[in-house]
Amino acid sequence: MSSKGEHQTVPLSVLLKRESESEKIENPEILHGQASQSKKGEDFTLLKTECQRAMGDGVATFSVFGLFDGHNGSAAAIYTKENLLNNVLSAIPADLNRDEWVAALPRALVAGFVKTDKDFQAKAKTSGTTVTFVIIDGWVVTVASVGDSRCIFESGEGGIYYLSADHRLECNEEERERITSSGGEVGRLNTGGGTQIGPLRCWPGGLCLSRSIGDMDVGEYIVPVPYVKQVKLSTAGGRLIISSDGVWDVLSAEVALDCCRGMSPDAAAAQIVKEAVHTKGLRDDTTCIVVDILPLEKPSAPLPPPKKAVKGKLKAMFRKKHSEASSQSDKEYMEPDVVEELFEEGSAMLSERFATKYPLCNMFKLFTCAVCQLEMKPGEGISIHAGTSNSVKLRPWDGPFLCSTCQEKKEAMEGKRPSGSRHGSDSD
Repeated sequence: MSSKGEHQTVPLSVLLKRESESEKIENPEILHGQASQSKKGEDFTLLKTECQRAMGDGVATFSVFGLFDGHNGSAAAIYTKENLLNNVLSAIPADLNRDEWVAALPRALVAGFVKTDKDFQAKAKTSGTTVTFVIIDGWVVTVASVGDSRCIFESGEGGIYYLSADHRLECNEEERERITSSGGEVGRLNTGGGTQIGPLRCWPGGLCLSRSIGDMDVGEYIVPVPYVKQVKLSTAGGRLIISSDGVWDVLSAEVALDCCRGMSPDAAAAQIVKEAVHTKGLRDDTTCIVVDILPLEKPSAPLPPPKKAVKGKLKAMFRKKHSEASSQSDKEYMEPDVVEELFEEGSAMLSERFATKYPLCNMFKLFTCAVCQLEMKPGEGISIHAGTSNSVKLRPWDGPFLCSTCQEKKEAMEGKRPSGSRHGSDSD
């Protein structure tokens, strides 16, 4: 869990304990729908409700929704759809209770994304894909994303929240700096005579994105490490919209939500796609998933009219409560219109994403690679912190650990060794 500036978040275990013991809140009802119009046939979706996992003496359920927008072919999108969930789940140790399982999700998502990318690149195929991946467990929503598909949420009270990052080089200065410092170049397409056109791209390769799965021809500084945000919803619930850039290039979050208000998820997804295509025509694959997260006693539609969002303040994504003392009453945190931020991290550095904030024995298998889950003999693993600035503060046996090939990938992504093979590409 992260805490930034003057804000103080509530411990996840406290929130979940209040939910399960004090409040006796039932899990929400999950309704979903999807729609798409195809131009290239490179958008794919994953919709799975009632996924099961062992928990103590019983079985718990969760839901998964994924959107994979491929480019330079569909192979990466198809492979990621088929393998990412299993790779994420394999990175979570068995026999965790619910709050431990939810707390382990952010790191498991990072490991799963990197393993999926590593395994796909071993197939020597050059396509790539954006990924927006959502896991809903009770009232906790965890979103991991690479690329420029997006996930937004409108709460039952009308607040709009942005749960994913945009990894387009055109609009992300931090990512441009990361790529150039890792050995890549960022610039527009040169048509000769000094004339440059189009969006900012990464060279070699010409990709407009700074993060994706696949894209082995572009260089490993285009990383598969996802931005992850985890929130605890209020019991008023709300609506998630997960869409490819074919929607967001045309519609704002407010317009997308307003155009489908009062509709069922299926009808809402179809209306959003229709609105996007009607505005500028079918220029790209245009896909939308709508998920309603509802208290069991409430109907699925209509949602109440939204509060007016203040334009130009996208960075103020969450309404956090200021905390003057750690002993604040529980009541303050249980107001019904509060969406609590539990975790947010977007660093591309694996050593930062795998920092040990929970007991190592509970969160990682000591002799297993934290990324690919390869079993290693004692002494074979390389600490995730090896070579980092804080490594002097850590002992040689401090994990988590990586196998040699995952360590090589980590170093390549961080610009510590020459990247893999690079060839020309016409990637979008």
